[in-house]
Amino acid sequence: MKTLTTTQELQDFCETARTHAYVTVDTEFLRERTYYSKLCLVQLAMPGDTDETAVLVDPLAGEMSLEPLYDLFRDESVVKVFHAARQDLEIFWVEAGVFPKPLFDTQVAAMVCGFGDQAGYETLVRKIVHQPVDKTSRFTDWSRRPLSDAQKTYALADVTHLRRIYEHLAAELDKTGRSHWVTEELQILTDPATYDIRPEEAWRRIKTRTNSAKFLAVVRELAAFRESYAQDNNVPRNRVYKDDALVELASVKPRTHADLGGLRLLLREARRGAIADGILAAIKRGIDCPPGDMPQPDRSRDKMQVNPALADLLRVLLKAKTESAGVAAKLIAPSADLDAIAAGMRDVPALKGWRHEVFGADALRLCEGKLALAAKGQSVRVIEV
Repeated sequence: MKTLTTTQELQDFCETARTHAYVTVDTEFLRERTYYSKLCLVQLAMPGDTDETAVLVDPLAGEMSLEPLYDLFRDESVVKVFHAARQDLEIFWVEAGVFPKPLFDTQVAAMVCGFGDQAGYETLVRKIVHQPVDKTSRFTDWSRRPLSDAQKTYALADVTHLRRIYEHLAAELDKTGRSHWVTEELQILTDPATYDIRPEEAWRRIKTRTNSAKFLAVVRELAAFRESYAQDNNVPRNRVYKDDALVELASVKPRTHADLGGLRLLLREARRGAIADGILAAIKRGIDCPPGDMPQPDRSRDKMQVNPALADLLRVLLKAKTESAGVAAKLIAPSADLDAIAAGMRDVPALKGWRHEVFGADALRLCEGKLALAAKGQSVRVIEV
């Protein structure tokens, strides 16, 4: 197995890759000790099964620039194939401001092709390639050099098996006419907004027991400070303080450094220095926030008048339609969206795009009394009214 350690070697490989219809891509990275992922290895494979068609790229090698790879990503004549691409794409977007286009994600494609809600890579290798996957190197430190032969073998398998998986799924999508479903799903992965984590919006991820605007104003400021500090210092947000400590801070509202020392959940490192100063300033900003600027939680779903019988019927319809179409139900609509439809809401993803084709159109007709459901043996029939 070949490891590329110079820019010229990568350039040569990428020029050859451009003569093929697709290239499979995977990465190994570390994120346990940093806010942004540290890219440690890139795996690439072209069609074929010779030693030259699959390589490891070492971005930590001193003479390596990934610009030839980014040029390949920009070449829209070559499909870039990933499995569960989101974290990989975030790395490339943060590092170079580039997205691989056109993109194919085998996890999304597998869910469209009937491989269930949890279309993991190992499952696809087992079902399509009929090979086992060696998991022994999964949790190793990919930043350490030299890489062992076991690490290299494990990493390379992530792109060599991916070739057959891609070819199988792409053929299935062409046969069923569902390629545009996958294309539609992948648009969000190549949208810069997907990876734009704005500190002022970080509070929306915090689970609290109260929706008091005054309380949420403090939560918002504490979450914004934590996110900004984590980004600026490239440390995980939980290393600044965890969510439960943030909620404790918002509840107690300490005013002095001495007050911070009495908190149960705050890390010792956060009780002094820049973090402590930032906490106290954030709390003061939250307390002083004018009523008109206080955050307002989305209460639209709290006020929904859900018809429980209709919601149950929608769940049965979803099961029937997804089983018939061979599509993962999870990809169509979560339970909360079904409740929203049953409450009369129509700005719901399940009613748009390709989902409308599979489920949404009939869901609306069911709501309007134009469809009925009937059980027949182990199956459910959809009946025109």
